Amino acid sequence: MTLEKMASRRQPAQRRPSVRAVAVSVLLAASMAMSGCSLLSSESPVPDPAPAATNETPVKVDEKAPVEKPAEPVSAAEEMSGKMTASLKKLASSTKSPNREQMMAAMLEAGAVKEKVELSIDITPTGLAVDAVESATLVGKECVIGQVRDGSVAVTVLPVLASGLCFVGDTH
Repeated sequence: MTLEKMASRRQPAQRRPSVRAVAVSVLLAASMAMSGCSLLSSESPVPDPAPAATNETPVKVDEKAPVEKPAEPVSAAEEMSGKMTASLKKLASSTKSPNREQMMAAMLEAGAVKEKVELSIDITPTGLAVDAVESATLVGKECVIGQVRDGSVAVTVLPVLASGLCFVGDTH
């Protein structure tokens, strides 16, 4: 192909956007702008009225005084969590890797009901010791779960599983 033939080819005319496409774009942009404004609060803050002059003397408030908050009641699961932490720490101080019987004794000492206590295995199916032994007890609609691993204790409160138990599986 020669240069002359290439120059003689007509370049396609640039397409102009149709009136319809422009109108749709403008309407879309306008609706987005308007919806953005509606996300803002329609209520404007009203300034407090000026205090009326009275004959009362203003009372000084000590800003440095601690504000006492009313104590929230402790749930049964939270109470059990504290008792279980103390009992498992006592156990962990005597042995870094307790067995199932020791964990059960610690749970009963904390006030758990024997029928509601779930324990993890302490020996794997191949005969090896596990890294951590866990225990759990159902308190209301919550599970208090404790773990002893290398002499350290962790206790947490979690929701009950759909099965009504705290642990997944068939070993309890």
